[in-house]
Amino acid sequence: MSPKDLKFALNAIQWINVKEDPSDLDSASLWRFADPAFVSEYPDVLREIKDAGFSATMLEVLDTQTLQSYAKMIADAGLALAPGYAEVPLPSDHGGRLEKGTFERIHWFDSIRRKAEESNFVGLDTIFVAAEVDQAGVRWQKPAIGYDFSQDRLDEWTEVLDEAVDVLNSEGVRPGLHNHVGTWVETQHEYEHVLNSIDASRLGASFDIGHLEWAGIDAKAAIAKWADRVQDLHVKDLDAELSRRTREEGLTYERATDLGLYREPGLGDLDIVDTLSALPEGFDGWIIIEVDRATMDPTASARHTAAWLADVTA
Repeated sequence: MSPKDLKFALNAIQWINVKEDPSDLDSASLWRFADPAFVSEYPDVLREIKDAGFSATMLEVLDTQTLQSYAKMIADAGLALAPGYAEVPLPSDHGGRLEKGTFERIHWFDSIRRKAEESNFVGLDTIFVAAEVDQAGVRWQKPAIGYDFSQDRLDEWTEVLDEAVDVLNSEGVRPGLHNHVGTWVETQHEYEHVLNSIDASRLGASFDIGHLEWAGIDAKAAIAKWADRVQDLHVKDLDAELSRRTREEGLTYERATDLGLYREPGLGDLDIVDTLSALPEGFDGWIIIEVDRATMDPTASARHTAAWLADVTA
């Protein structure tokens, strides 16, 4: 499918995932969505996304704002919204397995209900669902190789996801499985096991082509294989040599990011346009571009990305 026939949005992540001191790779990494002060800066970020040339951004409501204030902020920026993102944590990572039907098990999905509410409030009917990111976890330290694999753990997470899918479906929101390096679902076996375990009528596929390639998976082939279930995508560019070093030399997720793994589209080694050509004709899902760590000022990064997009969709 041609890029000119697709709809694109930009994730605000290059303003969010930053170094405390950009000139010092060993300085602290910040996740600014968690900073209570960021809510006052968010409108300016959205305006910069709009001014760069994008008409849509990814749904991301801060914990420090209401749905109403978020919707007004988006409207004021003149942006449309693309599907948001939900993490489904594994109970055994947080103290033990939870029996179905128990008080604790039912409340386990409260955050998923919130995500369904957000999606419905802004008129979206799809969402990305992924395993939980744990920056203290073993896979964050040894990413992209399926480290410490356990079929029992994967089965447990698939069962928990199955309930999360029910919660979302019951609210009219269709989830798409999202692979994410550094989580319990990062390899081909892992995401295919989940997709094969949960019916296609209930769960789609919402791949991240950068995370597929980082894990050594051919993203174009993955999209072609699961074309009937692909509903939305995350798109990012990568330094292929760094992704190889991560797998073969054991770079941590954090170190690979700090060394420049992520690139603006067209500045890395992935053939994004060729990968997207595997999408079936008539595909009407969202393509959300992400630059997880900008190689330049975030605003310049957004403008470069918009210019790349204008070029490939001309």
